[in-house]
Amino acid sequence: MKLRILEASGAAAIFVAALAMGDARAGAPAGKGEAPFIDTFDLASCRWSSRGRNDFFILEPGYQLVLEGGEGKKLSHVEITVLDQTRTLGGIETRVVEERESLGGQLIEVSRNFYALCGPSKDVYYFGEDVDTYRDGKISDHEGAWAAFSGGARAALFMPAKPAKGARYYQELAPAVAMDRVEIVGIAESVKTPAGSFEGCVMTEETTPLEPEVRDHKIYARGVGVAKEDDLLLVKYGFVGPKSP
Repeated sequence: MKLRILEASGAAAIFVAALAMGDARAGAPAGKGEAPFIDTFDLASCRWSSRGRNDFFILEPGYQLVLEGGEGKKLSHVEITVLDQTRTLGGIETRVVEERESLGGQLIEVSRNFYALCGPSKDVYYFGEDVDTYRDGKISDHEGAWAAFSGGARAALFMPAKPAKGARYYQELAPAVAMDRVEIVGIAESVKTPAGSFEGCVMTEETTPLEPEVRDHKIYARGVGVAKEDDLLLVKYGFVGPKSP
């Protein structure tokens, strides 16, 4: 499938151009008429930064998103906070983003995710996560944890600076552990949330070969970040502490 190539540079230009040409390097089979999911990215040309943002992803310490869905004992509450912490992986300093998920007021998972911006294009790459899963208030396991440059895992594209409708790429590349991939299914979406109404949003569909039956959808608002994730809606966003320079 030939895609319209938007203005892009660096790694973003490579992955979008690869889609347009049907890049044979992609590691996932495609259906008839579909582009493959790209799993090879040019990271050598990146000028890495653990702080900054593009239009749809903010990586600045103190920034927080709060999403909720359901009610009562089935109320899901998710807090995503950019921490003033970093982790170095493969010689690259990444920013730690903590995600805390509760169900019915009970903590069920805390993950610490590792991201970095690839300059000058400002594509956001994902380098792994530490995971603590809770049961009855105690840590029960660490399922889904992975780190790039370990055990065959590699960094993958999380949010391009210039999203292109129809782009398909891996966000996680940890064989047998985490292999999430996305297709950008919309770049001019609208969404209403308790935190406000947003136009010109990007919608993604997430799948994984590890669970072929699962499909998740997210909507990212410009200048905000994720505003909707399946039945979860954004209820609050902004800086929760002093904004670092």
